[in-house]
Amino acid sequence: MRLAPRTVNIGDYIEVLDDTIKGHIVRLTPQQVTVITTEGFELTYRPEEIIVIEEEAPLKGAFTNIDEESLRKDVVSKRKNKSPLTKKERNIPPMEVDLHIEQLVNSTRNMTNYDMLTLQLETARRQLEFAIAQRIQRVVFIHGVGEGVLRTELEFLLGRYSNVTFYDAEYAKYGIGATEVYIYQNAK
Repeated sequence: MRLAPRTVNIGDYIEVLDDTIKGHIVRLTPQQVTVITTEGFELTYRPEEIIVIEEEAPLKGAFTNIDEESLRKDVVSKRKNKSPLTKKERNIPPMEVDLHIEQLVNSTRNMTNYDMLTLQLETARRQLEFAIAQRIQRVVFIHGVGEGVLRTELEFLLGRYSNVTFYDAEYAKYGIGATEVYIYQNAK
């Protein structure tokens, strides 16, 4: 790592010293450095507020050689189009968990997209663990439509449980922004 004030160039990958913001320099003047962050925001800093860093390797290859295609097939194979519920089970209302960030915190001020997504996934994991412990068979996670990042991460989380099946929740009630989870109570 080297200090930025004397050695920055357009295109350099930087990190803000007193924040968790990283990005690429797009404009440069002696008093200002304009950065496009990894989240896509354009922000301006003084040169002494940033440092040039090495660009990070993608996380998927950093720890292990996971075959991404087999992971996708596994998640898709767990997603079913039809509900495995009997007529009696359909009448029992499911536990609903709203993962919209506005429902989880009073203010998202000073929260990055990563912080919000992490909070949403941790909430989903805790609620799923609670449902398993309390022997609740159905849970509906309301995640909304958006860009599908939360839905994808939620499916990855649910794919790690061997005793659950998940599928799109009832369209008439939730639209396309919800995933229903069926928990097998006697799974070993």
